[in-house]
Amino acid sequence: MEHFAPHQSAAFEGYYSKFDLPSGAHIALIICSVPNATSRPPYMVSFTYYPESGSPIFQCHHWVSDIQRITNGPGHAFELRVPELGSMICDADGKTSYNLRCAEWSLDAVTSGREPWSSTKRTPEGWLIKLPLPLHWHVQSLASPCVYKFSIKSVNLPGTETYGRATIHQEKNWASSFPSSHMWIQARADNRGICLAGGKIMGMTAYMLGYRSPDLNLDFVPPLALSVFGVFSPFMSVDVDWANRAFTISVSGLWRKIVVRAKAPKEEGWFGLGCPFPEGHRENFVTESFLAVVEVEVWARGWWGWNAVRTERFENASLEFGGGYFPGRGEKNE
Repeated sequence: MEHFAPHQSAAFEGYYSKFDLPSGAHIALIICSVPNATSRPPYMVSFTYYPESGSPIFQCHHWVSDIQRITNGPGHAFELRVPELGSMICDADGKTSYNLRCAEWSLDAVTSGREPWSSTKRTPEGWLIKLPLPLHWHVQSLASPCVYKFSIKSVNLPGTETYGRATIHQEKNWASSFPSSHMWIQARADNRGICLAGGKIMGMTAYMLGYRSPDLNLDFVPPLALSVFGVFSPFMSVDVDWANRAFTISVSGLWRKIVVRAKAPKEEGWFGLGCPFPEGHRENFVTESFLAVVEVEVWARGWWGWNAVRTERFENASLEFGGGYFPGRGEKNE
């Protein structure tokens, strides 16, 4: 739990919760702080409702006055308290309660249970979590069941959409700032899934990814998933294809190799988000789609080369282009 709990000394700290609703719609909630921001807004709460079709998307960015990060019990229990909106409370056992409301929208939810990154690794970074990197990434839960209720004043939603049972994917970033360019993928179907993040950092290109299934669980992190100056890498190849809204990564180890291909529609289903930097939040620094198709291939090394052992296809997955990988980045006048 200590990775999910507040890091008071971090230059920034951001919590991301993605709700997968029974209808196929999604809610993305971000609560992010840059306490010592020099020139841009320091505190952001972002609420995005994303219908199954990807349109129309409802979104509100709140540049609030404060986000209080409070440790309120043993076992790293904590609360994110937003004076204007409400709170997100995480108990020592990982149960999370969301109670947020304003004039435009409201959200109440409580999780039960938690699926951590793996039984052997508490966080995707593994031993890398101990290094003073400019960015850390933690996945608190790949899939937490929850009960929820929400409303959007300006959107006429059927009653069956606004309450019920859902699944939440929970993440957190913290340290100095976001990388200059990055990618993110998340997909889940029943008890199988893929999650990865990475990009340009410290003059290198590095990724962390995990594939999960009942009988096969794989992790790839640096030094395997690493290239120096974006050129030299004996184990990893990456193709970021913004023009076609596509991304491909291949990483191999001694005995296993994984290939991940993601693609989303070009023109519809994309929404922008702000990201934290030392000066504060840069608006519209990333763009995200929940209409991606993600294909995963797992290979095993045999006597005569690589043999395919698993092929997966995930619909309605998450795909994010950030920073230098997103040519349309920058503030928008709305």
